[in-house]
Amino acid sequence: MTVEEAIRGRYSIRGFLPDPVPQSTLNNVFELAQWAPSGTNIQPWQVYVASGDTLVTLREEFKRRARAGEKGHPDHSDSGKMGELWRQRRRDCAAALYDAMGIEWEDKAGRAAAAFRNFEMFDAPHVAFLCMHENFGKSSAADVGMYAQTLMLALTAHGLASCAQGTMGHHPQLVRDTFGIESEVKLLFGISFGYEDTSVPANATRTSRAPLSESVVFRD
Repeated sequence: MTVEEAIRGRYSIRGFLPDPVPQSTLNNVFELAQWAPSGTNIQPWQVYVASGDTLVTLREEFKRRARAGEKGHPDHSDSGKMGELWRQRRRDCAAALYDAMGIEWEDKAGRAAAAFRNFEMFDAPHVAFLCMHENFGKSSAADVGMYAQTLMLALTAHGLASCAQGTMGHHPQLVRDTFGIESEVKLLFGISFGYEDTSVPANATRTSRAPLSESVVFRD
C-alpha cells in the first residue's frame, strides 16, 4: 500500500468485529506511529490503549453516563463558535451517515441511537486515548494531531480500521482512574480501532472534501 492509497483509503469506521488485534501487530502499528513529527522532536503524546476487560469496563461506564444524561467534563474544549461554511460541512457529514444508516433527518430517536453508538465505541476491540501533559499548549496539541493521523494511516496500512472520537474525551477522570494516570496528564480524544465489520450499514458512509481553492492559496 502506497502512502496515497492509505490516505485515500482511510475512512471512519462505525462498526467493528469483536476480534482483537494480535499484540505483535499492535506493537508494529504503534512503533510506526512513534515516527510522527513534532516541534523540536518533543513527542508530547502519551497514549493509553484499552482492550479486553479494561475496555469492557470503560465502555459500560461511558454508556451508563450517557444514558443517565451525565454531562461530560473534558480537559480541553473550544468555544463552540463555528461559521456557516463549517457548520454546513458538519451537516453534510451527518446527512451522509444518516443516509447510509437509513435514518430520516426527522427521526430524532434514530439519530439519538446513532449518536449513542459513540459511547459504545462502535463495538471496537481496542480504544487508544491520546493525552499530553498540562505543561503543553496548542502547538503541542497540533503535534498530537499529527501523531493521530500517522497512527490511523499505520492502522490502515496494516489492514485495520479506525474512528477518531471526541466523545472519548468527555470523561477524562474516568480514563485517568482506569489507567492510574497522574492528574497533570490531560486527555484530548480517543481512537477506536480494530477490524471493520463490513455488514454494518454506517460503514458505507463516505464524505467528500472541499475543493483545493477553499483551503489552499498558491502565490508566486
